[in-house]
Amino acid sequence: MTADRVGLGWRPELAAGILVNRERIDVVEVIADDYVGAGRRALHALRTLARQVPLWLHGVGLGLASAEHVDGRRLDGIARVVGAVEPEGWSEHLAFVRGGGVEIGHLAAPPRNAATVEGAARNLARCRTVVGALPLVENVATLIHPPGSDRDEPRWITDVTAASGAPLLLDLHNLHANAANAGFDALDALGRLPLPRVGVVHLAGGRWIGPGDRRRLLDDHLHAVPDQVFALLETLAARVRQPLTVILERDGAYPPMETLLAELGHARRALAAGRRRGRRAAA
Repeated sequence: MTADRVGLGWRPELAAGILVNRERIDVVEVIADDYVGAGRRALHALRTLARQVPLWLHGVGLGLASAEHVDGRRLDGIARVVGAVEPEGWSEHLAFVRGGGVEIGHLAAPPRNAATVEGAARNLARCRTVVGALPLVENVATLIHPPGSDRDEPRWITDVTAASGAPLLLDLHNLHANAANAGFDALDALGRLPLPRVGVVHLAGGRWIGPGDRRRLLDDHLHAVPDQVFALLETLAARVRQPLTVILERDGAYPPMETLLAELGHARRALAAGRRRGRRAAA
């Protein structure tokens, strides 16, 4: 890949619109867990799609950032999908989703400490062995500062990627939401992340919940991308040299396809503006 790309998360409700507007969508991202246990026909169809448009697989259920070992059966299932589809790459969240045999049904931010750095590195090494390639790891949104933490999010993410060698999927709305909820500066945090490791970027929207001074920004993927997130994308593009693949995530309350395509256009303009800033700074 030699140039920035902009694409959309593949959802059944959006499939027809994506295919009709293929020339305006550079890449698609498919939820890998939806195909764990799928039959040959479904995997063949996904492999065919991957031959028509650059395709990434995105995992949501491994729970890599945990002191618990990654579930072997789940990881084998992801490996089967990756092997059958042969995507450009795959990704997973730096989250925990289970503990002591209990499924919490949520991508939870783990305590940011040495134990979860070590656990994530161990689980990622297992991923590389079983799947054959490391996933890009994604920062997750949280409504609260994780109890038991002894370092902040940028430091913890830097430690995990350094210990594991994993590249980074940077979700800019998650960064924006966490900054709003915890009271830190998103732009400052962006500058402290391991930006040379970023290969894929997620954009999404959310909404405010809760009363008054207890309100929190919920990352629900049901709303338009806010201007602050596009501003972060522009800054990111100004600060890195590597090409970026930017994915717009939408999981419901789907607007007309033209509205989503307009958001992709906004992302392209932010990338272009950031690249111009970067060239001016270098000059």
